[in-house]
Amino acid sequence: MSEPAVSVIVVSLDRPKALRRCLMGIEQLDYPEFEVIVVADPGGLAALDAEGFSSRIKTLSFDVPNISRARNLGLAQAAGELVAFIDDDAVPEPTWLTFLTQPFQDTRVAAAGGYVIGRNGISLQHGARMIDRFGDHAPIATQGNAAQVLDPPDAGAVKTEGTNCAFRRDLLLQMGGFDPAFAFYMDETDLNLRLAKAGAKTAIVPMAQVHHGFAASARRTQDRMPKTLFDIGASQIVLLRKHAGTQQVGPVLDRVRSDQRARLIRNMVAGTCEPRDVGHLMETLEAGFQDGETRPIHPPQPIAAGEAPFRRFEPRIRFETSGHLAGRSWTAALLRNEARRRVRAGERTTLILLSPTAFFHRVRFTDDGFWEQTGGLFGKSDRNGPLVRVAGFRRRVIGEIARVRQVRGLPIG
Repeated sequence: MSEPAVSVIVVSLDRPKALRRCLMGIEQLDYPEFEVIVVADPGGLAALDAEGFSSRIKTLSFDVPNISRARNLGLAQAAGELVAFIDDDAVPEPTWLTFLTQPFQDTRVAAAGGYVIGRNGISLQHGARMIDRFGDHAPIATQGNAAQVLDPPDAGAVKTEGTNCAFRRDLLLQMGGFDPAFAFYMDETDLNLRLAKAGAKTAIVPMAQVHHGFAASARRTQDRMPKTLFDIGASQIVLLRKHAGTQQVGPVLDRVRSDQRARLIRNMVAGTCEPRDVGHLMETLEAGFQDGETRPIHPPQPIAAGEAPFRRFEPRIRFETSGHLAGRSWTAALLRNEARRRVRAGERTTLILLSPTAFFHRVRFTDDGFWEQTGGLFGKSDRNGPLVRVAGFRRRVIGEIARVRQVRGLPIG
């Protein structure tokens, strides 16, 4: 069975550097038939034009801070059988679309969600979860790395993450896409709950992975310190109005207040905010609650499909192979130069740099287009593994390559 054509939609606002990096990662996808639609502010589109991306993708200029409206604009221009969403501050593993689209071979599957890797490039940020009509999450037990097709749970939905999800395009158009009442936060949760009410099946795909960096925005700093909690409060109220009615609203809001205050106190302990910031930010949460009570909620209307034909993405460099380099930390400059050369030659390259320490490992997709893993020869990579590992250099490299081989698309041997 041939792979379905996919429209990859990226929304970006005031983050041109992150958007460029995201597109560099998308450029290395090992998938035969996809187009890219970028909905971004003029600065972001100008950055893509300077990098030579604009002539090979669909672009829409939009600088209103409403992610649901932006996603719907992209959806209306999509021509693929499936639509996949990724945030501008995320980078996909090369096999992302290959794994994410496989469950759609089952015609009963309406949506699929993959796993999200956190800022250190190794730890799991979001795995398999369900969500109830109040916005509370609970883990879903998974069986290894195989995709699982799930029926909607009672009074809830299978959760997909906005930065790593895919849907059947025609169904999403018919459902009206994302609800613009959710300017930010819980936009995909609302969609999940609507799909669940329609009885749609959702696949959880552990091997479909993206790395999510939490870039700075109008709502948070680079170190994840919130600048405002207004949209979180507003979206929480809208979710309750749409899906929970008046049931148990008070306890839910108390839980949200408690969670957000605890989050701010953690930031205060970490030194990223001051005590006076806590009170001010909690006021923005309450203001959001009030706004959510009066925000208009309209029944979703079908979105008309655009007339633009499918525009197959053509990368600037054709990536035909995948490979890796490894060396000691003191050879970093030399090996990074070699990694850059290999990327220019069309190789998806992974570089492992090990120091004679027990430092924890980190992974990042560099601005030069290669994956770099750094850490100690005896240090921890898998955060569920032992604190210290005794291994020789060659054995450690083999183990680290084996850990990422499938998602990175690396050859055996």
